[in-house]
Amino acid sequence: MSKPKVVLGVGGGIAAYKACEVLRGLTESGHDVRVVPTEAALNFVGAATFEALSGHPVHTGVFTEVPEVQHVRVGKEADLVLVVPATADLLARAAHGIADDLLTGTLLTARCPVAFFPAMHTEMWEHPATRDNVALLRSRGVVVTEPAAGRLTGADTGKGRLADPAEIVDLARLLLASRTALPRDLEGLRVVVSAGGTREPLDPVRFLGNRSSGKQGYALARVAAQRGAEVTLVAGHGNELPAPAGTDVRHVSTALEMRDAVHEAAAAADVVIMAAAVADFRPATRVEYKIKKTDDQPDPAITLERNPDILAELVENRKIGQTIVGFAAETGDEHAGVLDHARAKLKRKGCDLLVVNAVGDGRAFEVEENQGWLLSADGAERPIPLGSKSHLAATVWDAVAEFIKR
Repeated sequence: MSKPKVVLGVGGGIAAYKACEVLRGLTESGHDVRVVPTEAALNFVGAATFEALSGHPVHTGVFTEVPEVQHVRVGKEADLVLVVPATADLLARAAHGIADDLLTGTLLTARCPVAFFPAMHTEMWEHPATRDNVALLRSRGVVVTEPAAGRLTGADTGKGRLADPAEIVDLARLLLASRTALPRDLEGLRVVVSAGGTREPLDPVRFLGNRSSGKQGYALARVAAQRGAEVTLVAGHGNELPAPAGTDVRHVSTALEMRDAVHEAAAAADVVIMAAAVADFRPATRVEYKIKKTDDQPDPAITLERNPDILAELVENRKIGQTIVGFAAETGDEHAGVLDHARAKLKRKGCDLLVVNAVGDGRAFEVEENQGWLLSADGAERPIPLGSKSHLAATVWDAVAEFIKR
């Protein structure tokens, strides 16, 4: 099978150096990437770097390899076009159909999904001209993602930072898998997503925890933000993942902290997804000193007490019209299978949708891909085939959008 063909456009901003990380991530995951920078981009990263990483020659103008009509051929042959970073100037030229170099010509001829990943100062991102250009591009089915917030050029901080390169690669894979643009069907919705595991302290050194990496919850938050939702991510412990662009991240540690943060955020939310792996139990007593292993003392006994059932509390206290989605990590046992346990949990919890993952043997936790089933309170069930965690996230949000329309 031929490799998916990706055009990586690079705009002339300081974040152009991060395009190299995106390029590396795409080529290492089996994509054929052609880099098309603007002339300004080459002031930040030389053509030789892009050529070495991609294995293709790099041009900026339409008067090279003229017989091949590059400004038409490159776009027509692409399976996906990414622009990283998308500067305010480049967004403006794309919105108004200006084709004065190879990249903007390619954008006009592409008939595949096109995604812009903006990077600029906050004032430029918030300027009415930029907002109008973004809205115009989105109205045409073009993906213009929300930028991240953080350190910008110089001492400035704010919204306008380029999304993390790994996040860009992940969204690129999602666009290639779906062969369509990300819909903006969640605009106007306030969403809360919980992610990661909780840690219940036993002493100053040790804790009870689980193997959750947080990647699935982060993927749910990332996809929701890029589909237009206002997202609050309540994050427990994971792999120190970068904050998804366009989200408000609130970090917690224990189940009780998770409970407080989720309830606070859920009070104003339209949709709540409990993807976090919240510990069912916590030590009844936290020892204030490190427990020692000694030969003259018996082994310590640890008494556990139940943590609150956050999902059940959310259902009990939900506001009118609120949609609640739970997650269930299940294993079969001598009494029932994974789906049997999941169906019972859905009935017991009373949520609207339940995502079920079979866990163990390298599944769900600490891996890059996921699969499972999606159960609905009305009895509908559908399998979710193996794919990236962002692909599963998109499937869940499709179901949520459909549920809300009922």
